[in-house]
Amino acid sequence: MRPAKLNPLFASLTSLPGVGPKLDKLYRKLLDREVPHVADLLLHLPSGAVDRRAQPKLNEVVPGALVTVSVTIDAHRPPPPHRSRAPYRIDTSDDTGTLTLTFFHARGDQLRKQLPEGERRYVSGTVELYDGELQMVHPDRVVDEQGFATLPLVEPIYPLTEGLALGNIRRAMQGALAVLPDLPEWQDEAWLSREQWPSFADALRHLHQPAEPTDIAPESAAWNRLAYDELLAGQLALALVRAHMRELAGRGSASEGVLRQKVIEALPYSLTPSQARAVDDIVNDLALPHRMLRLVQGDVGSGKTVVALIAAATVIEAGRQAAIMAPTEILARQHFNTIAPLAKAAGLRVAVLTGRDRGKDRAEMLERLAIGDIDLIVGTHALFQDDVAFKDLALAIVDEQHRFGVHQRLALTRKGEAVDVLVLTATPIPRTLVLTFFGDMDVSELREKPAGRQPIDTRVIALDRLSEVEDAVGRALAEGRRCYWVCPLVEESEKSDLAAADARFKDLQARFGDAVDLIHGKMKSAEKDRAMARFAAGETSLLVATTVIEVGVDVPEATIMVIEHAERFGLSQLHQLRGRIGRGSGRSTCLLLYKSPLGETAKARLAILRDSEDGFRIAEEDLRLRGEGDLLGTRQSGVPGFRVAQLQVHGKLLGPARDDAALVLTRDPQLTSPRGEALRHLLYLFEKDEAIKLIRAG
Repeated sequence: MRPAKLNPLFASLTSLPGVGPKLDKLYRKLLDREVPHVADLLLHLPSGAVDRRAQPKLNEVVPGALVTVSVTIDAHRPPPPHRSRAPYRIDTSDDTGTLTLTFFHARGDQLRKQLPEGERRYVSGTVELYDGELQMVHPDRVVDEQGFATLPLVEPIYPLTEGLALGNIRRAMQGALAVLPDLPEWQDEAWLSREQWPSFADALRHLHQPAEPTDIAPESAAWNRLAYDELLAGQLALALVRAHMRELAGRGSASEGVLRQKVIEALPYSLTPSQARAVDDIVNDLALPHRMLRLVQGDVGSGKTVVALIAAATVIEAGRQAAIMAPTEILARQHFNTIAPLAKAAGLRVAVLTGRDRGKDRAEMLERLAIGDIDLIVGTHALFQDDVAFKDLALAIVDEQHRFGVHQRLALTRKGEAVDVLVLTATPIPRTLVLTFFGDMDVSELREKPAGRQPIDTRVIALDRLSEVEDAVGRALAEGRRCYWVCPLVEESEKSDLAAADARFKDLQARFGDAVDLIHGKMKSAEKDRAMARFAAGETSLLVATTVIEVGVDVPEATIMVIEHAERFGLSQLHQLRGRIGRGSGRSTCLLLYKSPLGETAKARLAILRDSEDGFRIAEEDLRLRGEGDLLGTRQSGVPGFRVAQLQVHGKLLGPARDDAALVLTRDPQLTSPRGEALRHLLYLFEKDEAIKLIRAG
């Protein structure tokens, strides 16, 4: 049960003054929570601060800066009649210059009351140049002399969503801080004293009520404290899962390797040295009487699926079953298509199960699985539904594990007795992130690409040369080649000038006719599969897509990849997309289209991609340039990354957090000591309470 002290933090946001159902809906979007709690709001940290201690004269204001200025209200200029969309403007000045205050959809009577002509007012907001004149659109604050005396001189600025104003968040935050309880200290006292960090509650107060703009920097003591809390919660949860798996005795699945050898002989190429090493590691792990938890990470096309099949053959030869769980239906069916001919050659009985399978066919398949007539089943999260039963599941293979929560992985392992776990990822992950997202797992790396893989010619091209790119694609299609064209969004957004997949599809279809097809995340699974099947069969030759094709799509005949607005993607995601080509014998080309001017980070990202095909190097650079969220695709896949910790800044705290978690569980495995009880609060706060259920006493 959740500790009672945390109840105020788990109250709904609507319990705070001024947060009604309408604002609650906006907070759901902002905080990315189905039901946001007070704790979620408190962990929504500032992105900057307004510093009112200096009040520049208008001739000292730098355009683009957020300032507070003291001005006289000179004249109101309401929009002309019948032009309701025109802005309401107010001319103001000081003894050095003029400033126009601009309001859209404003009520003139309210503005005249708030900003009476001839009076002096303090206004806060971002000043821009418009037609050579200083302008401030919708000031954050408008106060008289008396109001200014009560304003905080340093005030936080928060990330917002459309419809939610800074004032809304600041008011709600004050209400949240008012109910913030003093919680038991879960950090080690000696460590806390050495780092000179505040308590959890004080850290939140420092960040939301800063005395200096530097108080809200990610490097500040308060932010470091909260980042360490988040890392410690994550490491403790992973350590509990690991300890739970180790406590449960394993069952060795040893075999002579006859089926393994049959799979290897059916391959059209030899195993690479690192595939062979990974197979040896797995076979050794499976023979031992304790549970395996191994991560196989390898670049796009390094042959992870084959390693997984050989692992499955090992337990199947021992008379047991295996399952491969993939995050999407496309990827599950792709694995099945890769595996099926090899499995047939080795005499393995394989099936595929996704959310689309229903009725009589599904019932028959589940019956075969339960009596042991299926050796290996490939599927999506449909595999861990209650009605799916195995005769004797020995090995759970989880693909792209970071897209599944801990509880989903555990749900699959509960389908059998002492199930071994093999995790696959196509994103080569730096060691720090392996520890962060997967815990202290054994790791096998697939460093080489299978023989026959072609190098990819990667070019960076400005979007204003789009017509030349279309001409080049047209020539390639005339030669019988196949091409992907990737766009970042499904449909045009008012806020975005990104080329939408729908619009690009229509443009290209007008030029190339029925050769063009479309696939995106909002389509039903069956529609996506049909579009992929048409492309794979050569019925269509130009596939316009969103990032839904990022993982696992395998069409060896595709040799051209066009990525529009490449500057908007993470490095590892661009590398994943590029990995969809270069899979056959034809020479392949990847064209990265960017909108200029390019920022420094985007320029560096595209240069690395142009110069290297080494996924491990690219992953390290991605972590350095962008942070952990993009590397693991969490922003695209909806997986929660960190709310507080930023690995570029707080990565150095990861090692101490891991060591601390390990020491705690060595001394107090049931978390029953005073510090252990305090740490239970921490696990609940950062939504890691699934791990508490693994402690038998708790």
